[in-house]
Amino acid sequence: MRILHVAAEMFPYVKVGGLADVMGALPAAQRAVGADARVLLPGFPALLRQLPDLRPVGGLEELMGQGPARFLRADTPAGVPIYLLDCPPLFDRPGGPYDDWGDSYRKFAALAWGASRLALDGDDAGWRPEVVQAHDWQAGLTPVYLAQAGRERPRTVVTIHNMAYQGLFPRGLLAELRLDPSCFHMEGAEFYGQINFLKAGLAYADRITTVSPTYAREIQLPGAGSGLEGLLARRSRELSGILNGVDYQVWNSATSPHLAVHFDSQHLDARRQAKQQLQREVGLEEAADLPLFAVVSRLAEQKGLDLVLDNVGFLNQLNAQLLVLGTGDPVLEAGFRAAAAAHPGRVATVLSFDEGKAHRLLAGADVVLVPSRQEPCGLTQLYALRYGALPLVRRAGGLADTVVDSNPQSLQDGSATGFVFQEPNAWILGETLGRACALYREQPETWARVQRQGMARDFGWEAAARDYLGLYQSMLG
Repeated sequence: MRILHVAAEMFPYVKVGGLADVMGALPAAQRAVGADARVLLPGFPALLRQLPDLRPVGGLEELMGQGPARFLRADTPAGVPIYLLDCPPLFDRPGGPYDDWGDSYRKFAALAWGASRLALDGDDAGWRPEVVQAHDWQAGLTPVYLAQAGRERPRTVVTIHNMAYQGLFPRGLLAELRLDPSCFHMEGAEFYGQINFLKAGLAYADRITTVSPTYAREIQLPGAGSGLEGLLARRSRELSGILNGVDYQVWNSATSPHLAVHFDSQHLDARRQAKQQLQREVGLEEAADLPLFAVVSRLAEQKGLDLVLDNVGFLNQLNAQLLVLGTGDPVLEAGFRAAAAAHPGRVATVLSFDEGKAHRLLAGADVVLVPSRQEPCGLTQLYALRYGALPLVRRAGGLADTVVDSNPQSLQDGSATGFVFQEPNAWILGETLGRACALYREQPETWARVQRQGMARDFGWEAAARDYLGLYQSMLG
């Protein structure tokens, strides 16, 4: 089966969030189970620099009024073919893939248009996909362009990684974006008088997926679908949730090149050294008996990190430590910076993001906090499990699907892997922090058993790869 994934980022070449990790792992996993999965990305400078042996495999005479464009192809070390849509006026710019230069609508419409042409006409070797999977709003117009082509086309899937970002632009851009006016209606691309890239994709795709079963249910509920819950509820028969996975070649505490100390579930004693090294690296008091809670996240209210900030004083009362790694909302950044100044040795903030530091945080922290108000899947809690850090999460989206609360029943039957709370409330989070501290100090053998149970859970990509192939096969009949 031939599959073309369309996205704006891919690990390790261009990464902003979890989508990059998905694109770095899912196509490779699909190829491992027999599919011919490939990826189309914008021709960003970082990709052009990092991918060796790029060669032209086709082109477009004109792309969104910006002149000609080329399709370049290279293969990743894992053997995944990557196509780059090379159009310097649109993509040859400094900064990240989502930096707005005032023409994001054109940039990502061009990506979708290029995907539709590659899907319809193939590359110069005659390769054409049977299925096109568009990821998030940046690729959302792909199914629309394919539907408008009026000829035989591949089946289409739109995957929602985060409903909160939809790509809203003025109606007056319809002609420039090459969108037929017939698509601009309540059941199509129109959203309160604007063009909605994600909604358009959801309306025109043959199937819709999102990245966890619970999130697929949540986004159909009133008020939970960022304004698109009605459309999603109407298309519930075509909507499914397939849980993201983890690339254990990258996220592995026994082999990660970012760690000075390696360990597995049978050698947790070495993890104490990793904790001590992390405390030293970030300026925390080096003390094994202090439970270390950590955050590695974009700092945003959606992630529930205001609830963590509200609990800094309580964590100090609990005689615990807090480490925050990430950037985002200036108010939250200032709050955590002030907390570190007020509690030296007990609170540390690293207001930047570094992949290696993220690995060391997961290897050294006792608990990783993911208190999100919304979380489509979440990968941090999955990484934490494999690194022996117990996730403390809110029961939402993929967090609910992947973490089992350490309550009396689960501790007895051996299913516990972390801590889960229900309401997005600072008081309830505080109560859960207290439970975690009590288990850490009062039942160290039980704590180690829960660590081993979490490390044994398999969230590798093979299951997701097979689930997607089953979905594609059902579409192709």
